[in-house]
Amino acid sequence: MKPQTKVMTAEEAVSRFVQDGDCLALGGFVTNRRPYALVREIIRQRKKRLYLEGGPSGGDMDMLIGAGCVEVMMVSYIANSGYTMVCRRFREAVEAGTLLFDDYSLDVQTIAYHGAALGLSYVPVKNMLGSDLVEKWGMSEEVRRRYPKLPAKKFVVQEDPFHPGEQVCCVPTPQIDVACIHVQEAGPDGTCRIEGAQFQDLDIAMAAKHTIVSCERLVPEEELRRNPERNTLTGLCVDAVVPAVYGAHPSQCFGCYDYDSAFYLNYDKVSRTQEDFDGFIREYVDGCPTHGEYLDKIGADHLLSLAVVPGYGYRPGLKRR
Repeated sequence: MKPQTKVMTAEEAVSRFVQDGDCLALGGFVTNRRPYALVREIIRQRKKRLYLEGGPSGGDMDMLIGAGCVEVMMVSYIANSGYTMVCRRFREAVEAGTLLFDDYSLDVQTIAYHGAALGLSYVPVKNMLGSDLVEKWGMSEEVRRRYPKLPAKKFVVQEDPFHPGEQVCCVPTPQIDVACIHVQEAGPDGTCRIEGAQFQDLDIAMAAKHTIVSCERLVPEEELRRNPERNTLTGLCVDAVVPAVYGAHPSQCFGCYDYDSAFYLNYDKVSRTQEDFDGFIREYVDGCPTHGEYLDKIGADHLLSLAVVPGYGYRPGLKRR
């Protein structure tokens, strides 16, 4: 008996698994293998009041914020490195007080994702001891009580039970409703292959109640079985597989294409004001109802100019600024 296929369109996957008020975690790292195709669909469907798990965040999360989809964000870093040092829609929302956020150090947040994948309610770390993150940043316990998906405290410092006289910082793990990741290859049953750095993708996929995967190539079960050592995520963790070539554009996807400097430069300009950003969303999201139409908008010649050269892993001679 063949396993039931999990292949569907981005519209179907987002409509079925992403609900208003969900805690959403995104894979990739800043400008690397970000699930942009799925994020654009979330914006098209105008999902609201999302709790966003940032980690090493990039422009896809900035788009969600600018589009009014996000109410609360847990973040350690959000930028389009080399183009925008702090994402502009995020910064304006924080300064205006329209986005609730708390920040952790990057290593602590990714450790918390691993704890969530293991089913732990918190992880003990030492990385944040001595810092003033909780004093100068973040939400008070009073504010946290108003939001049911938030832990009551940012962290708890207590004595290490195994080393008297020493302290540990106990950080709560996120309760992720939906994880969205982009991979190079996936099978119809959800089995995934991630080439290159995996970042936090496996942890958030295992921790989430539902996981949506977009992929560059949909590969048959026979191929997955032929080289099982290349499989990195079991289909048991995946609810939907969305075929989406260039689904991480404008970020890079290892072994497939480099990041799109021209697009990032343009986004840096249009994201400076809400008015220009809204125009960008009308043109590149609402004006392109499907991922295929988005690719047509970018243009085949331009997309092919980003393709990596075999043996290099990137596109030599690509204009970066």
